[in-house]
Amino acid sequence: MAYRNANYSAFYVDDPTSDSNLGVNATRDFCYYSTLKMWKGKDIDFPFIDAHDKTYKVRDDSDWESTLKPKLRERLRNSKNIVLFLSSITGKSRALREEIDYGINILGLPVIAIYPEYDSMESLLTNGDLKRSVKNLWDKLPVFRDLMEVVPTIHMPMKKELIKSALQNDGFMVRSKKEAGIYWFNL
Repeated sequence: MAYRNANYSAFYVDDPTSDSNLGVNATRDFCYYSTLKMWKGKDIDFPFIDAHDKTYKVRDDSDWESTLKPKLRERLRNSKNIVLFLSSITGKSRALREEIDYGINILGLPVIAIYPEYDSMESLLTNGDLKRSVKNLWDKLPVFRDLMEVVPTIHMPMKKELIKSALQNDGFMVRSKKEAGIYWFNL
């Protein structure tokens, strides 16, 4: 059985096989994921353990069935939760759909949903509920929209201290997760 101590980061990559020399590194959602890695690099106490660093790297142009999909699943099996980045550029992708479906449906991983274009809890909420503009982002990833209430899912802006708190919260770890549902930090 896998030692599930990692955080699996899921984010949209427009076209990993583009002609750009930067490849996935140039996509905005990948940059948000890189921010978590930067925070960890600058602060050893930041509780982010990158599941993508737990296995060997794969090339973006690798075969989906024989290489990419099995590697994604292995990383997810080593994880205690999914850190999902949802933004205005998030789109449909086979990998993102697979990560969310397998992570929630098969593994029951809780989700920490981060909205990088929002900078505070107040900016996510209206009248004590998530704003319509936030909920509209869920339609960009229907598998997430349809499954998020199957596991505990916490929604937050791209704020280091809030993300740190969520990463440390036992309620959003697979072995000690709280009751399934939609959560956010109370103001």
